[in-house]
Amino acid sequence: PHSVPLPRLGRGGMGGTQSLALPQAKGPHQVGCTDVMVGHTQQGLFLRLFYPCLPQAAPEHPLWIPRSQYFGGMADVAQRSRHWCAPLLSVAIGSCRVPVSWNGPLKPCSSGYPLVIFSHGLGAFRTLYSSVCSELASWGFVVAALEHRWVLWSPWCPRGAAGAPVTLPSCHCRDHSASTTYFCTAEAGREEWIPYRRVPQGQKEFYFRKQQVHQRAEECVRALQLFEDISSGKSVPNVLPQDFDLSVLKDSVDLTKVAVMGHSFGGVTAVLALVKEPRFRCAVALDAWMFPLENALYPEVPKPVLFINTEKFQTPESIAKMKRLSSRNSQTKIITILGSVHHSHTDFTFLTGKLISRIFSARGTLDPYKGLDITSRAALAFLQRHLNLEEEFDQWDNLLEGIGDSIVPETPLGRSNL
Repeated sequence: PHSVPLPRLGRGGMGGTQSLALPQAKGPHQVGCTDVMVGHTQQGLFLRLFYPCLPQAAPEHPLWIPRSQYFGGMADVAQRSRHWCAPLLSVAIGSCRVPVSWNGPLKPCSSGYPLVIFSHGLGAFRTLYSSVCSELASWGFVVAALEHRWVLWSPWCPRGAAGAPVTLPSCHCRDHSASTTYFCTAEAGREEWIPYRRVPQGQKEFYFRKQQVHQRAEECVRALQLFEDISSGKSVPNVLPQDFDLSVLKDSVDLTKVAVMGHSFGGVTAVLALVKEPRFRCAVALDAWMFPLENALYPEVPKPVLFINTEKFQTPESIAKMKRLSSRNSQTKIITILGSVHHSHTDFTFLTGKLISRIFSARGTLDPYKGLDITSRAALAFLQRHLNLEEEFDQWDNLLEGIGDSIVPETPLGRSNL
């Protein structure tokens, strides 16, 4: 529960003004957005793509929570009754839209945009980090925000006669780390929804989460392979009925400049992805939950990591794990944003007003717009350094040393809410 990025239900007054606005990206590019689902089984990939796009006169802005089923999933993660919580969430945030151009035309780039694969936190899904993903896209990145659901064999997965995994509705081998997700079967119009799964009773959390984080990291690698296929000219049909043709990405993504990024459980997923895939040149971990990474893997992390922590989440044990990595690689950085809480890296931090405050407790004392600026600028400086970009993001290099307003190097210990 401590790693779940969805806000807990809290107390507060009703009424008052409220804002459902997510921030407009500040970079020089307009941002387009589309959903991509590849394959008709739960082994397929599902992601939301953010990319620089051509300006449009009246762009369509997609809903932030794309389907009503996600409200039930959010209620499950918050351990609240779907009967009352899901409708309340639907009323409170169901009209919120993301200020990007839905299926907007890609802005061509002959040199290719660098690519970031983004991994969500436990109990989240592909749209809950739209603010940071669209911000990076506005500065010239293609960002693929995964929705984790891939099947991988596990010791708890039933086996068939030939040793192959048997897919069952309740099979433990599914990742189940999104609040809910779905895939489209080969039967036209039919969807199968996959629920969020808690640690099974009697099973140690470390072993369960270790299995999940390995599955998630493998899925990040498969997402990179998807872009390799597109760049090589392979036909990659999108199962979803979208107007966006993936083949337009063929010559506009630079696959020599690829990073992986994530929040919480997604943060440690990003670190592990560096071990599994040498084409990932660096990782940005937002308030990483380091618990699931086995000790034997720390010496195996070959590339630099930028840990951007919040003031109220990390424990001394988690920071010690991060320092094990920074002691092995001088380019690995650890910084903490003061006045922030674990959910400050999610879009929930921008939902204001007393009605919303009654449902969510997702804001620290720091202005969320300032927090997003610090996060995105530090990430951009780090990505420029390790992807060898010819931009001016190095103007924010001081943030990587923890120098600046509302930021410190490493962490002020003793303030965790864990």
